[in-house]
Amino acid sequence: MGKRVSLFVTCIVDQLFPKVGMAMAGVLERLGYQVDFPENQTCCGQPAFNSGYRGEARLVARHFLDTFESCETIVVPSGSCTAMVTHHFAELFAKDQAALARVHALEKRVWEFATFLTEVAGVEDVGARLEEVVTFHDGCHGLRELGIRDAPRRLLACVRGLELREIEPAEECCGFGGTFAVKFAELSGAMARTKIEAIERTGARTVVSLDPSCLMQIQGALLRAGSSVRTMHLAEVLASR
Repeated sequence: MGKRVSLFVTCIVDQLFPKVGMAMAGVLERLGYQVDFPENQTCCGQPAFNSGYRGEARLVARHFLDTFESCETIVVPSGSCTAMVTHHFAELFAKDQAALARVHALEKRVWEFATFLTEVAGVEDVGARLEEVVTFHDGCHGLRELGIRDAPRRLLACVRGLELREIEPAEECCGFGGTFAVKFAELSGAMARTKIEAIERTGARTVVSLDPSCLMQIQGALLRAGSSVRTMHLAEVLASR
């Protein structure tokens, strides 16, 4: 594998958290990677897929294939979008053998950011420094579909000046779930309140996650509760000097 990576920044990072994309690019460049941003990229198709619009999701997924097929390695700042590509594209194209072969060839080269750093780049200490007490939220897709738990914690453990305090229970959902937060707003809000209560019990001043969608949900709940706890994506923490 060379030292060139392509970024799939995801819709939420592109529209709401562009600093996360810049932070991710900065960390990768610091490690010696040449970072590429394919400008034709759009969505992974997850919102349509989760809402049952498989035809529409298939169109978006095919565009993803067309955009990233020639890329050597694709790095993503989101567990949920990574899981969509690596776990669910194959389901979308199960009856299209030509497209399915393209999916299987591509999915091996798609990596969630933290896992890319620890498993592909082979690093845990990226030279970050942040004087902060933080806690970590495990997003459902990253934890349950991709099995990501230790990688972000190993990376955080190497950040100078940082203290990590675990949420109890750590595995509880924040209540976002894409369209779930819209269709079941009351339940989603209740789950978010339970999550921020657990966050505040840690005494941490910042909550960190791999998933921008989770951070959006948690940030909104914290603001509504008048909390002073802030949110940061792991990439932003690792970009801190």
